[in-house]
Amino acid sequence: MSATSLRLVAHGHTAALRRARFGGDDGLDEGGRHAALALSGLGRRASSGDTDACLSSPAPAAVQTAYALGLAPAVETALADCDYGDWTGRSLEEVAAARPDALREWLSTPDAAPHGGESVAALRERVGRWLDGQRGLGRRVTAVTHPLVIRVAVVHALGLPLAAYRQLDVEPLAIVRLTDHGPRWQLRLSAPPESAAATPPNG
Repeated sequence: MSATSLRLVAHGHTAALRRARFGGDDGLDEGGRHAALALSGLGRRASSGDTDACLSSPAPAAVQTAYALGLAPAVETALADCDYGDWTGRSLEEVAAARPDALREWLSTPDAAPHGGESVAALRERVGRWLDGQRGLGRRVTAVTHPLVIRVAVVHALGLPLAAYRQLDVEPLAIVRLTDHGPRWQLRLSAPPESAAATPPNG
């Protein structure tokens, strides 16, 4: 089987992300758009032969990030953000005030879904199935998605305990590279694109 190379890109900043809100359909805010445009060299290299396909979460922020990078994404529902149920659009602070026990349960138990949506364990199963399906295809794929999706993808790819996702921090526009050499995925760390050095502070 041919090796697959995945470049997982976290979408840029949104108002909801800056305010620590659960999910939502926000597009990129001004700072997020400018930061993504500053990384457009990534998209130029990808479109010129560095990638075979660009995929994106259905969320506006992910689609807009892909286009800002100079890519033309195809929507992949498996890369959608976690379904936060009735917490969607609410801030961490609001949920902590209204349902502190439920929030503690969600933060400490990956199988819990006190909001009535999708547990982190269910998210890992969904993302893990998609990731496993990419193995051996020999494709170079750029996928723009959400920080939590990337965190559980890394946990799945490296065979880590699910609770380890809490120890991973994925910032907006972070890039994680996975390659399926041998029997398991390998995490590849490399220098950022040259254009990243010119990225202005998010504002």
